Amino acid sequence: MSNKRVGIAWIISLTAFLGSLYFSEIAGFVPCEFCWYQRILMYPLAIILGIGWYIEDKKLPYYVLPFSVIGAGVSTFHYLHQKTEWFTQAVACTEGVPCSGVYINWLGFITIPFLALIAFLSISVIMITMLKKN
Repeated sequence: MSNKRVGIAWIISLTAFLGSLYFSEIAGFVPCEFCWYQRILMYPLAIILGIGWYIEDKKLPYYVLPFSVIGAGVSTFHYLHQKTEWFTQAVACTEGVPCSGVYINWLGFITIPFLALIAFLSISVIMITMLKKN
């Protein structure tokens, strides 16, 4: 059962990994500074989860949770930076692409940082449930 959970977490991380590459390389969206931080935290998860799933590592949550929890924090901050006035003023991204820029805005609230947040939170929940089962 826990092996299935790791497989689902790996698919989520791989989807986020490939989705970010699609947005930047095919759709032509230039990543901002916060987007790079989220990528730095998501890309290793695709590798760690894939290897951990293959070797059935029982300690996998201990390796994954630091990346996913910090990633959820960065994604939350980035999303609030895009969507609220207070967070927009809290940080000024002056180099390159502005972090407050919104490339997609599906249904009025789904942005790229929101998608990353959902991925990080989903992976975190899966890893926490694995810790509780063990």
